[in-house]
Amino acid sequence: MRRSRSSAPPLFTAAVFATAALRSLAAQEQPPAAETPQPAGVSLNELEQAFVDQMHGCALVGSFTVDGHDDKPARSERYEITGATKVKDDNWLIHARIVYGQIDVVVPVPVKMNWAGDTPVLSVTNLAIPLVGDQFTARLLFYDRRYAGTWAHGKVGGHMMGRIEKTGTDQPDEASKPDQDQKKPE
Repeated sequence: MRRSRSSAPPLFTAAVFATAALRSLAAQEQPPAAETPQPAGVSLNELEQAFVDQMHGCALVGSFTVDGHDDKPARSERYEITGATKVKDDNWLIHARIVYGQIDVVVPVPVKMNWAGDTPVLSVTNLAIPLVGDQFTARLLFYDRRYAGTWAHGKVGGHMMGRIEKTGTDQPDEASKPDQDQKKPE
């Protein structure tokens, strides 16, 4: 099922990897994501390298809410990320797959990455993405195979949350294993 532009949280769609994505992307065969090289002269510290590794060939799978619609359940979302590249200082590119109508491309989305201790926090403010829209704003943090944050597209906004899963593999990965601190239902 394809999402229309109005059914996705427009901010996350653009802000956090800009996708008006398909929920059925997992069912489609995709070639493995190529490594995204860092620009010459840009070095990564240990936390930044861990973030790059986590974002390489992943999908953010979860749900989002819309402010003022508390009586409605959260809606499903899925965004495919092929990689992340540090450009300079806190300027990064998130390479997001955008599937919108007949368009199916990977687009480098400019974001700011800041750190709350060991936690990466992605920020965009009034971002414009061709073919998707403008006025996208988001704050999204990533921790322990999960993401959570806020989104806005113009005057509409809400919350988003979910898990980070690796794509393009038949083998279970770390993202699909239960957390050690969670007990399995008996």
